[in-house]
Amino acid sequence: MPVDMTVWQGRSDPEDGSLGLRWHEVIKPADEANEPGIMLLGFACDEGVSRNKGRTGAFDAPITIRKALANLAWHHTEPAYDGGDILCNDGNLELAQQRLGEDVCRALRQNHKVIVLGGGHEVAWGTFQGLGSYLLQKQHVLQTQHTPRGGFKSEELDIVNKVPKIGIINFDAHFDLRNPPPGSSAERGSSGTPFQQIARFCELQGWPFNYACLGLNRASNTQALYDKADKMGVLYFDDCELTHQRLPLIIESLEHFIAQCDYLYLTIDIDVFPASTAPGVSAPAARGVPQEIIEPLLNTVLSAETTAGSKKVLVADMAEYNPRFDIDTQTARLAARLAWTIARALR
Repeated sequence: MPVDMTVWQGRSDPEDGSLGLRWHEVIKPADEANEPGIMLLGFACDEGVSRNKGRTGAFDAPITIRKALANLAWHHTEPAYDGGDILCNDGNLELAQQRLGEDVCRALRQNHKVIVLGGGHEVAWGTFQGLGSYLLQKQHVLQTQHTPRGGFKSEELDIVNKVPKIGIINFDAHFDLRNPPPGSSAERGSSGTPFQQIARFCELQGWPFNYACLGLNRASNTQALYDKADKMGVLYFDDCELTHQRLPLIIESLEHFIAQCDYLYLTIDIDVFPASTAPGVSAPAARGVPQEIIEPLLNTVLSAETTAGSKKVLVADMAEYNPRFDIDTQTARLAARLAWTIARALR
């Protein structure tokens, strides 16, 4: 399906030459991708928010974030591409998540770093399906390429049999570890279930579930969810713990978490920010975490590298931006700035 590039519009400063470019002048549709770069994908969906009894409107988030991103200055060194939107406008959330996973997997196989613009936080289960499929396919390729006639050497067995250690880092006011409602199938999720679904996927694959959630609003998460997170070994910090005074300790804990992971999946629920900063979300935060606290933590995640020198973050997404309740598009500009920051750090 052709990508609609008409949304990419903004100011031009031709008198400044190549140093005066903005995103709308540089980004290309995915079918023109001839070298690795940043792949933007949209997940236009709020079916998960609706199922989770939240206020809808996140469906229009991807296009609105693109409009805000279009006019930002281009300070990047590698290309950026728009892979278009997965639309969930028929209530079939599970199919939309599957299709998003296929697009994410394809982009990763093409050696792009991926940024997904949601959508409710049900986007996370779609994003992770793509990352999981990519790593499973990568492992299969290694098995095919490293099968000698006389059997495997010990170091080859290490490569083939190594269990991928994926670190999931979620900036969020909510755990989103809910179980599906009674009487529904395990596959039927919502914006409140994605990390439970990811945990189940990891269990079925025999992979560890490494989950960190930063910025929790304790008043919006039941004790049952905290108990569940403790049993699952989740690293978490409440919003009231994320202060300037405690920041060095939080960063140290986050670095220890990252050091144990081979790959990272970064997901940002915009409702982690205060409602005064991000009014346009599905569930506004009465307190939230200030941007000046989030940024150094985000930089810690984005700067993490493997021993080979590549970035550990393979894919990132943003969720719960709701244009219907935004004020003067200030939340859209925040989301666009986050996408800009992630893209610059990864490429």
